[in-house]
Amino acid sequence: MITATDVSWRYGNNPVVDGVDVEAAPGRVLGLIGPNGSGKTTLLRLLYGALRSPTGTVEIDGETSLPPREAARRLAVVVQETGGETSLTVGEMVLLGRGPHLNTFQRTSPADHAIAASALKRVGATHLGARPFAELSGGERQRVLIARALTQEATHLLLDEPTNHLDIRYQHEILRLVHGLGTCSIVVLHDLNLAARYCDDLVLLGGDGGVAAAGPTTDVLDPAVLEPVYGIGIRRIELDGAIHLLFHPIGERAPA
Repeated sequence: MITATDVSWRYGNNPVVDGVDVEAAPGRVLGLIGPNGSGKTTLLRLLYGALRSPTGTVEIDGETSLPPREAARRLAVVVQETGGETSLTVGEMVLLGRGPHLNTFQRTSPADHAIAASALKRVGATHLGARPFAELSGGERQRVLIARALTQEATHLLLDEPTNHLDIRYQHEILRLVHGLGTCSIVVLHDLNLAARYCDDLVLLGGDGGVAAAGPTTDVLDPAVLEPVYGIGIRRIELDGAIHLLFHPIGERAPA
């Protein structure tokens, strides 16, 4: 479980996250949604410790402070800004996920290699194993970084726009994989229909530093809640038990 209470962050005089509470439960996927600039990535960075909130607390399984190695064993993070300036192959990059489980100077074992190979297979990237990571496309890199996170075998997974650069097939395959892991997962998403399909709970950031709504996905994805935040008309339909959102400019007729 990841619990944040009254966390905040500002850039200069601009409060981006202001007194926010978040609770991500074991075995569930929590989506962070909201317009551009609403603080989704900043909040995620507060949750995994890249930023330290001057207010409140962040707890991992009830603990507010973890040694770096223990934090690395519990938290796997996939961020957007990982560059390609490396001489590592894809296989070597994915094996880095075993680092928190190795002692100083300990070499990876056949078991570690098997875990990495399994992770590459799960993200559909086995064929990339010998390729230089720096030569991959954006979508290929994203899948490899997710494979590295899976290789880490952490109990908490945090992902910043994991569907960025992915075609529609892999958007669904990656999020279906995350949803099926059974870990405590937090995902920043722009696509509300992907959030509807793969997130159990949502936190909607309102753009003023605060939370506009939080709770089960079916409750948060209410047009009456979403329209004032996004500034667009929304029609919600349910088909075969799944939520679908249709968008239209405010003042125009909703799509049929």
